[in-house]
Amino acid sequence: MTTDVPVSPAHVAALATPPPPRWARWAAHAVPLVALPSSLWRLAMAAGVPVGYSEEVLRTDYDLPGIGYLILPMISLLQEAVALLTLGLVSQWGLVVPRWVPVIGGRPVNTWAAVVPAALGALAMTAITMSQYMVWDTVDEGNLRGGHRAFMGWMYAPLLLWGPLLAAVTVSYALRRRRRP
Repeated sequence: MTTDVPVSPAHVAALATPPPPRWARWAAHAVPLVALPSSLWRLAMAAGVPVGYSEEVLRTDYDLPGIGYLILPMISLLQEAVALLTLGLVSQWGLVVPRWVPVIGGRPVNTWAAVVPAALGALAMTAITMSQYMVWDTVDEGNLRGGHRAFMGWMYAPLLLWGPLLAAVTVSYALRRRRRP
């Protein structure tokens, strides 16, 4: 039994939305990539790869061994999942909800339901990463040994691009959805 979703003017408008510009596609695909290094760093730490922390710091700050084995991978998976949502702003599933989604599958995505969370996410990521950048010289001071602190910095530095990339893709999406063919 199939349930056909009625074709409304909003559905037709969503399907008639012009394709995203090439730069927006590149920017959207870059977001999960800029989130990846910090996720890999966290996964390495949870897997026991020596990242420069003493056993005491790993135990007290990251609960390794312990619940940190679950929390660090979950943070990394959540971070990548949220970053992958950016692809919706340049994909068909950002215009029409996939049919497999219960209740709302096959219906057009309300423009503001995509733009508002994306814009808030861009603002939040920019604020969070810039605030951390401003205090970087004090982050884990004394806890990381040798070149590990610099390596951690290089693994987290790409996150500075997440907010601006998401903001640019969000503006592109909003403008495309506003236009009429």
